[in-house]
Amino acid sequence: MLKISNLKAVVSDKVIIKDLSVTIQKGEVHAIMGPNGAGKSTLAQVISGNDSYDIINGSIIFNKEDLLKLTVDERARKGIFLGFQYPVQIPGVSWMNFLKAAVNSKRKEQNLKQVNSAVFFRTIKEKAKSLLIDETFLKRSVNDGFSGGERKKFEILQMLLLAPELTILDELDSGLDVDALKVVTKNIVEHHKKEKNSILIITHYQKILRYIKPDFVHIFHDGTIVKSGDLSLAIQIEENGYEQFLAAR
Repeated sequence: MLKISNLKAVVSDKVIIKDLSVTIQKGEVHAIMGPNGAGKSTLAQVISGNDSYDIINGSIIFNKEDLLKLTVDERARKGIFLGFQYPVQIPGVSWMNFLKAAVNSKRKEQNLKQVNSAVFFRTIKEKAKSLLIDETFLKRSVNDGFSGGERKKFEILQMLLLAPELTILDELDSGLDVDALKVVTKNIVEHHKKEKNSILIITHYQKILRYIKPDFVHIFHDGTIVKSGDLSLAIQIEENGYEQFLAAR
């Protein structure tokens, strides 16, 4: 579903992604782990279309379509969702209006009718309840005055409503306490089982992978993948750190 080949990306003349190749099939869960500054979050931004980064080599193909020719909003409508590490706030725009506009934008891409307001309201209340989101928060401005955990819950609420084909979660566990992490990951796993979507998890720690079990784990260092394996690789990292895999680089 997603094929990245020989990708090289720079920002301010600094190479961040170096000769990266990876393939994610439909329904697979991949985890990318690595030390600070390895380029993990940059990869998420590049896939989703952040134009701050220049692509000087390689390709990103999503469902047989060249992503590099599409803008960030076109990629989102095609089915790519990025859960931000630091979700922004948008004062003056209510969550209800924001989410409805996002859903209708994707439905327009799919040549579907605009969502019925009554149906949408019932749906959003149901999904908010599953995430233990207070219904009154839906009337508030996007992330305005929200805690880190509340912002992350709303990222997943967006995912549940948009039902993307590829979900990228950039350090989802930051800002979440133990209970909130369980609630959020439970919703992600249930959604994944139902929709058979693909997931790319970017994380420092193995903790979140206890709940969202990946099919593949990749160690990212100096802008590329230096080691791939299964969940046992993440456990090795948790026990012994990254040095064992980076020493030979």
